[in-house]
Amino acid sequence: MPQDLPKVSQPTKEHKAIICIWADLTMTHMDTIMNCTSMEEIQSFIAESFGLADWHDNYRSAIVLDLFYYTLQFAIDHHFSKEQTSAFFSIVKKTHEVCTETPFDNLEICYNYFKELILCHAVKRPPWSVNIFSPEQVHLVTEYVLTTYFKHYKLYKYAFTPLVKLDLSISYDGVPLTPEPVDVCEETQEFETEAIKESEDVQGECVEVEESAKPATEEENAVERELRQIVTDQLSVEIQKLKLSISDQIQSNDEELQKKLSAIDGKSSQTKFSGRASSKSKK
Repeated sequence: MPQDLPKVSQPTKEHKAIICIWADLTMTHMDTIMNCTSMEEIQSFIAESFGLADWHDNYRSAIVLDLFYYTLQFAIDHHFSKEQTSAFFSIVKKTHEVCTETPFDNLEICYNYFKELILCHAVKRPPWSVNIFSPEQVHLVTEYVLTTYFKHYKLYKYAFTPLVKLDLSISYDGVPLTPEPVDVCEETQEFETEAIKESEDVQGECVEVEESAKPATEEENAVERELRQIVTDQLSVEIQKLKLSISDQIQSNDEELQKKLSAIDGKSSQTKFSGRASSKSKK
């Protein structure tokens, strides 16, 4: 029965929901947003306020900008007050931050944190929570976040998970290390520098290159000869073992065949003797 593979434990971080009115959008921010007359103005204001000015070139900044813009658009379309809009914006922002803080699957943690944030702004229990959202607004906000953000949770997780590259290097005893790859710009600069030096003193540099290359070449040849000798010796031992095994098998097969032939000859001689004896008795 195959054994179950061990599960990779994900880092757990506690997230405590708190009141977040005016946490990200202050009263001044809300006044500026309300005075905007177009979508481009709102997007420009959000990009400047939250460090998303590179959204034209950075796809992650563009995704966050769209998330923030449509969150504000939803609040404006449903006639949320400035306090409600600020709180709703911070709820979505904090939920997104929890989602993207780890590459592991934390959907349940993220959704539970979102529900706690909603409760902090829907139940009157000072100083831990306030009731700025009515039950109808709670239903609207929850349905909007479920059908937009959590419906595309895996896409957000994929887009904001950093790409990890594995750089694997293997070293063997007696084998020289492979030189690290050089960037194209560095290689070009080195080539130009060497060309200038060669133009100044071609003969002297050639002599130095030849003298420095000889020990390295001799060392590489010695290593190659040693490796070739080790491989040859090992192959010779294995071939000798294989020959002995084959010869033993052939000998055992010959012995078994001889036994079978002897048994067949014995049966045939007994049959002939019994036939002669019966013919004499009849006479």
